[in-house]
Amino acid sequence: MPAITFLPDNVKEEIRTDETILDLALRSSIPLTHVCQGNARCSTCRVQIVKGLENVSPRSDGENVIAGKMGFSPEIRLACQAKVSGDVTVHRLVLDEVDVEMTSLLIRESNASQTGFEKKVLILFADIRGFTSLAEALLPYDVVHILNRYFHLMNEVIVRHGGHIDNYIGDGFLALFDVSAKQQDMLSGIKAGLEMLDVVEKKIKPYVRTFFKRDFRIGIGLHHGLVIAGSIGGLDNKRQTIIGDAVNFTSRIESSNKQLGTEFLISEDVYAVVRQKVRVNLTQTITIPGKSDVHTLYEVVGLA
Repeated sequence: MPAITFLPDNVKEEIRTDETILDLALRSSIPLTHVCQGNARCSTCRVQIVKGLENVSPRSDGENVIAGKMGFSPEIRLACQAKVSGDVTVHRLVLDEVDVEMTSLLIRESNASQTGFEKKVLILFADIRGFTSLAEALLPYDVVHILNRYFHLMNEVIVRHGGHIDNYIGDGFLALFDVSAKQQDMLSGIKAGLEMLDVVEKKIKPYVRTFFKRDFRIGIGLHHGLVIAGSIGGLDNKRQTIIGDAVNFTSRIESSNKQLGTEFLISEDVYAVVRQKVRVNLTQTITIPGKSDVHTLYEVVGLA
Protein backbone atom coordinates (compact mmCIF):
# COMPACT_ATOMS: atom_id res chain seq x y z
CA MET A 1 0.00 0.00 0.00
CA PRO A 2 1.15 3.57 -0.61
CA ALA A 3 2.24 5.59 2.41
CA ILE A 4 2.01 9.22 3.48
CA THR A 5 4.68 10.99 5.50
CA PHE A 6 3.28 13.85 7.57
CA LEU A 7 5.50 16.82 8.34
CA PRO A 8 6.50 18.33 10.73
CA ASP A 9 5.35 15.26 12.68
CA ASN A 10 7.73 12.93 10.82
CA VAL A 11 5.05 10.24 10.97
CA LYS A 12 4.70 7.74 8.10
CA GLU A 13 1.47 5.77 7.71
CA GLU A 14 0.11 3.44 5.03
CA ILE A 15 -3.09 4.63 3.35
CA ARG A 16 -5.95 2.62 1.87
CA THR A 17 -7.15 3.38 -1.66
CA ASP A 18 -10.58 4.50 -0.41
CA GLU A 19 -9.16 6.98 2.13
CA THR A 20 -8.43 10.67 1.73
CA ILE A 21 -5.37 12.25 3.33
CA LEU A 22 -7.67 13.65 6.03
CA ASP A 23 -9.16 10.19 6.68
CA LEU A 24 -5.69 8.80 7.28
CA ALA A 25 -4.70 11.73 9.50
CA LEU A 26 -7.74 11.25 11.71
CA ARG A 27 -7.25 7.48 11.86
CA SER A 28 -3.62 8.01 12.84
CA SER A 29 -4.30 10.78 15.41
CA ILE A 30 -2.47 13.37 13.31
CA PRO A 31 -3.92 16.78 14.46
CA LEU A 32 -5.15 18.08 11.09
CA THR A 33 -7.63 20.96 11.40
CA HIS A 34 -10.90 20.46 9.50
CA VAL A 35 -13.47 23.09 10.47
CA CYS A 36 -16.11 22.05 7.89
CA GLN A 37 -15.71 18.37 8.83
CA GLY A 38 -14.15 17.39 5.51
CA ASN A 39 -16.82 18.67 3.14
CA ALA A 40 -14.66 20.91 0.92
CA ARG A 41 -16.34 24.03 2.28
CA CYS A 42 -13.33 25.56 4.01
CA SER A 43 -9.57 25.59 3.52
CA THR A 44 -8.38 24.74 7.03
CA CYS A 45 -7.33 21.16 6.18
CA ARG A 46 -4.94 22.38 3.50
CA VAL A 47 -1.59 20.62 3.13
CA GLN A 48 1.43 21.21 0.96
CA ILE A 49 2.49 18.26 -1.16
CA VAL A 50 6.24 18.27 -0.58
CA LYS A 51 6.97 15.09 -2.56
CA GLY A 52 4.88 12.88 -4.84
CA LEU A 53 2.41 15.38 -6.32
CA GLU A 54 2.09 13.11 -9.36
CA ASN A 55 0.60 10.44 -7.05
CA VAL A 56 -2.23 12.69 -5.81
CA SER A 57 -5.72 12.57 -7.35
CA PRO A 58 -6.98 15.58 -9.37
CA ARG A 59 -8.92 18.27 -7.53
CA SER A 60 -12.64 17.72 -7.06
CA ASP A 61 -15.12 20.37 -8.21
CA GLY A 62 -15.49 21.66 -4.67
CA GLU A 63 -11.74 21.84 -4.17
CA ASN A 64 -11.32 23.65 -7.50
CA VAL A 65 -13.74 26.36 -6.34
CA ILE A 66 -11.81 26.92 -3.12
CA ALA A 67 -8.39 26.69 -4.80
CA GLY A 68 -9.46 29.30 -7.34
CA LYS A 69 -10.87 31.67 -4.74
CA MET A 70 -7.83 31.35 -2.46
CA GLY A 71 -5.26 31.34 -5.28
CA PHE A 72 -3.69 28.01 -4.30
CA SER A 73 -0.71 26.77 -6.29
CA PRO A 74 -0.89 23.13 -7.54
CA GLU A 75 0.96 21.69 -4.54
CA ILE A 76 -1.53 23.13 -2.02
CA ARG A 77 -4.32 20.60 -1.63
CA LEU A 78 -7.33 20.02 0.60
CA ALA A 79 -6.62 16.90 2.64
CA CYS A 80 -10.33 16.06 2.75
CA GLN A 81 -10.48 15.73 -1.04
CA ALA A 82 -7.09 14.32 -1.99
CA LYS A 83 -6.47 10.60 -2.43
CA VAL A 84 -3.15 9.03 -3.40
CA SER A 85 -1.93 6.20 -5.61
CA GLY A 86 1.70 6.21 -4.47
CA ASP A 87 3.99 7.46 -1.71
CA VAL A 88 3.50 11.12 -0.77
CA THR A 89 5.03 13.55 1.72
CA VAL A 90 2.78 16.35 2.99
CA HIS A 91 3.27 19.31 5.31
CA ARG A 92 0.37 20.44 7.51
CA LEU A 93 -0.19 24.17 7.04
CA VAL A 94 -2.81 25.18 9.62
CA LEU A 95 -0.54 24.21 12.41
CA ASP A 96 0.24 25.02 16.02
CA GLU A 97 -0.88 24.29 19.56
CA VAL A 98 -3.62 26.95 19.38
CA ASP A 99 -5.36 25.19 16.49
CA VAL A 100 -5.09 21.83 18.22
CA GLU A 101 -6.47 23.21 21.50
CA MET A 102 -9.30 25.06 19.77
CA THR A 103 -10.62 21.88 18.12
CA SER A 104 -11.01 20.20 21.50
CA LEU A 105 -12.43 23.04 23.59
CA LEU A 106 -15.82 22.58 25.25
CA ILE A 107 -17.88 25.71 25.88
CA ARG A 108 -19.69 25.64 29.18
CA GLU A 109 -22.63 27.95 29.65
CA SER A 110 -23.53 29.31 33.07
CA ASN A 111 -27.20 29.34 34.03
CA ALA A 112 -26.72 31.50 37.10
CA SER A 113 -29.54 33.98 37.69
CA GLN A 114 -28.91 37.40 39.16
CA THR A 115 -31.07 40.35 40.08
CA GLY A 116 -29.88 43.70 38.77
CA PHE A 117 -27.41 45.84 40.69
CA GLU A 118 -25.18 48.83 40.04
CA LYS A 119 -21.43 48.46 39.98
CA LYS A 120 -18.36 50.38 38.84
CA VAL A 121 -16.19 48.30 36.53
CA LEU A 122 -13.37 48.70 34.04
CA ILE A 123 -14.78 48.10 30.57
CA LEU A 124 -12.75 47.09 27.52
CA PHE A 125 -14.16 47.07 24.00
CA ALA A 126 -12.20 45.54 21.09
CA ASP A 127 -13.12 45.41 17.42
CA ILE A 128 -11.46 44.17 14.21
CA ARG A 129 -10.68 46.91 11.68
CA GLY A 130 -12.11 46.35 8.19
CA PHE A 131 -13.70 43.06 9.12
CA THR A 132 -16.53 43.37 6.59
CA SER A 133 -14.14 43.44 3.64
CA LEU A 134 -12.12 40.60 5.19
CA ALA A 135 -15.24 38.47 5.61
CA GLU A 136 -16.39 39.15 2.04
CA ALA A 137 -13.05 37.96 0.65
CA LEU A 138 -12.98 34.63 2.49
CA LEU A 139 -15.05 31.50 2.74
CA PRO A 140 -17.60 31.41 5.59
CA TYR A 141 -15.87 28.59 7.46
CA ASP A 142 -12.52 30.40 7.21
CA VAL A 143 -14.09 33.57 8.63
CA VAL A 144 -15.40 31.62 11.63
CA HIS A 145 -12.02 29.89 12.00
CA ILE A 146 -10.15 33.22 12.12
CA LEU A 147 -12.66 34.68 14.59
CA ASN A 148 -12.46 31.68 16.89
CA ARG A 149 -8.67 31.79 16.81
CA TYR A 150 -8.68 35.52 17.55
CA PHE A 151 -11.24 35.24 20.36
CA HIS A 152 -9.39 32.30 21.87
CA LEU A 153 -6.08 34.16 22.05
CA MET A 154 -7.69 37.37 23.28
CA ASN A 155 -9.56 35.51 26.01
CA GLU A 156 -6.27 34.06 27.25
CA VAL A 157 -4.86 37.59 27.55
CA ILE A 158 -7.94 39.00 29.29
CA VAL A 159 -8.06 36.16 31.84
CA ARG A 160 -4.32 36.40 32.48
CA HIS A 161 -4.82 40.01 33.60
CA GLY A 162 -7.78 39.30 35.85
CA GLY A 163 -10.69 40.10 33.53
CA HIS A 164 -13.31 38.10 31.67
CA ILE A 165 -15.09 38.45 28.34
CA ASP A 166 -18.71 39.33 29.03
CA ASN A 167 -20.11 39.39 25.51
CA TYR A 168 -19.20 38.80 21.87
CA ILE A 169 -20.68 41.30 19.43
CA GLY A 170 -20.05 40.17 15.85
CA ASP A 171 -16.31 40.54 15.32
CA GLY A 172 -15.88 42.46 18.59
CA PHE A 173 -16.11 41.73 22.27
CA LEU A 174 -16.69 43.41 25.62
CA ALA A 175 -14.48 42.48 28.57
CA LEU A 176 -14.79 43.48 32.23
CA PHE A 177 -12.31 43.95 35.07
CA ASP A 178 -13.34 44.35 38.71
CA VAL A 179 -11.84 47.45 40.33
CA SER A 180 -11.04 47.31 44.04
CA ALA A 181 -7.43 48.51 44.21
CA LYS A 182 -7.95 51.33 41.71
CA GLN A 183 -4.52 51.91 40.19
CA GLN A 184 -3.48 48.28 40.24
CA ASP A 185 -6.71 47.00 38.70
CA MET A 186 -6.91 49.71 36.04
CA LEU A 187 -3.29 49.07 35.18
CA SER A 188 -4.27 45.42 34.63
CA GLY A 189 -6.69 46.61 31.95
CA ILE A 190 -3.93 48.70 30.34
CA LYS A 191 -1.55 45.73 30.36
CA ALA A 192 -4.25 43.52 28.87
CA GLY A 193 -4.82 45.98 26.00
CA LEU A 194 -1.10 46.28 25.27
CA GLU A 195 -0.64 42.52 25.32
CA MET A 196 -3.65 42.08 23.02
CA LEU A 197 -1.97 44.34 20.46
CA ASP A 198 1.28 42.41 20.88
CA VAL A 199 -0.47 39.06 20.33
CA VAL A 200 -2.23 40.42 17.24
CA GLU A 201 1.09 41.66 15.86
CA LYS A 202 3.09 38.50 16.58
CA LYS A 203 0.57 35.67 16.25
CA ILE A 204 -2.63 36.67 14.47
CA LYS A 205 -1.44 39.11 11.80
CA PRO A 206 1.33 36.79 10.43
CA TYR A 207 -1.12 33.86 10.53
CA VAL A 208 -3.80 35.70 8.53
CA ARG A 209 -1.24 37.05 6.06
CA THR A 210 0.35 33.63 5.51
CA PHE A 211 -2.80 31.58 5.08
CA PHE A 212 -5.35 34.14 3.87
CA LYS A 213 -3.23 36.91 2.28
CA ARG A 214 -5.06 39.61 4.28
CA ASP A 215 -4.13 42.23 6.87
CA PHE A 216 -5.48 42.12 10.43
CA ARG A 217 -5.75 45.05 12.86
CA ILE A 218 -7.85 45.81 15.91
CA GLY A 219 -8.98 48.83 17.91
CA ILE A 220 -9.34 48.93 21.71
CA GLY A 221 -11.26 51.29 24.01
CA LEU A 222 -10.96 51.32 27.81
CA HIS A 223 -13.17 53.18 30.32
CA HIS A 224 -14.12 52.99 34.01
CA GLY A 225 -17.73 53.69 34.87
CA LEU A 226 -21.00 52.73 36.51
CA VAL A 227 -23.03 49.91 34.91
CA ILE A 228 -26.13 47.89 35.68
CA ALA A 229 -25.30 44.18 35.93
CA GLY A 230 -27.88 41.43 35.87
CA SER A 231 -29.38 38.39 34.21
CA ILE A 232 -31.25 39.54 31.10
CA GLY A 233 -33.45 37.63 28.66
CA GLY A 234 -36.48 35.35 28.48
CA LEU A 235 -37.12 32.52 30.92
CA ASP A 236 -35.22 29.99 28.84
CA ASN A 237 -32.37 32.14 27.52
CA LYS A 238 -31.22 34.44 30.31
CA ARG A 239 -27.59 35.47 30.42
CA GLN A 240 -25.41 37.63 32.61
CA THR A 241 -24.51 40.97 31.04
CA ILE A 242 -24.10 44.68 31.73
CA ILE A 243 -25.88 47.72 30.34
CA GLY A 244 -25.64 51.45 30.86
CA ASP A 245 -24.17 54.71 29.65
CA ALA A 246 -20.61 53.64 30.50
CA VAL A 247 -20.91 50.66 28.15
CA ASN A 248 -22.06 52.85 25.27
CA PHE A 249 -19.32 55.39 26.00
CA THR A 250 -16.62 52.69 25.92
CA SER A 251 -17.93 51.54 22.55
CA ARG A 252 -17.65 55.14 21.28
CA ILE A 253 -14.07 55.35 22.56
CA GLU A 254 -13.15 52.18 20.68
CA SER A 255 -14.77 53.36 17.44
CA SER A 256 -12.83 56.66 17.71
CA ASN A 257 -9.70 54.67 16.81
CA LYS A 258 -10.99 54.57 13.24
CA GLN A 259 -11.12 58.34 12.78
CA LEU A 260 -7.92 59.01 14.74
CA GLY A 261 -5.83 56.25 13.16
CA THR A 262 -4.98 54.82 16.59
CA GLU A 263 -5.22 51.35 18.14
CA PHE A 264 -5.67 51.82 21.90
CA LEU A 265 -7.60 54.72 23.45
CA ILE A 266 -8.50 55.27 27.10
CA SER A 267 -10.85 57.73 28.79
CA GLU A 268 -9.98 60.56 31.18
CA ASP A 269 -11.38 58.47 34.05
CA VAL A 270 -8.76 55.79 33.45
CA TYR A 271 -5.88 58.12 32.57
CA ALA A 272 -6.31 60.16 35.77
CA VAL A 273 -5.56 57.03 37.81
CA VAL A 274 -2.72 55.48 35.75
CA ARG A 275 -1.06 58.60 34.27
CA GLN A 276 2.21 57.99 36.14
CA LYS A 277 2.35 54.39 34.91
CA VAL A 278 1.67 54.70 31.16
CA ARG A 279 3.11 56.37 28.08
CA VAL A 280 0.66 58.18 25.83
CA ASN A 281 1.12 59.60 22.38
CA LEU A 282 -1.94 61.29 20.94
CA THR A 283 -4.31 63.28 23.14
CA GLN A 284 -7.60 64.08 21.43
CA THR A 285 -10.83 65.81 22.45
CA ILE A 286 -14.01 64.42 20.93
CA THR A 287 -17.73 64.89 21.20
CA ILE A 288 -20.00 61.88 21.61
CA PRO A 289 -23.24 61.73 19.59
CA GLY A 290 -26.16 62.42 21.93
CA LYS A 291 -23.95 64.16 24.51
CA SER A 292 -23.10 67.83 24.90
CA ASP A 293 -19.81 67.35 26.81
CA VAL A 294 -16.36 67.32 25.23
CA HIS A 295 -14.26 64.30 26.23
CA THR A 296 -10.49 63.83 26.14
CA LEU A 297 -9.09 60.51 24.97
CA TYR A 298 -5.51 59.30 25.35
CA GLU A 299 -3.64 56.95 23.02
CA VAL A 300 -1.71 54.40 25.06
CA VAL A 301 1.59 53.29 23.47
CA GLY A 302 3.28 51.56 26.42
CA LEU A 303 4.05 51.43 30.10
CA ALA A 304 6.15 54.11 31.80
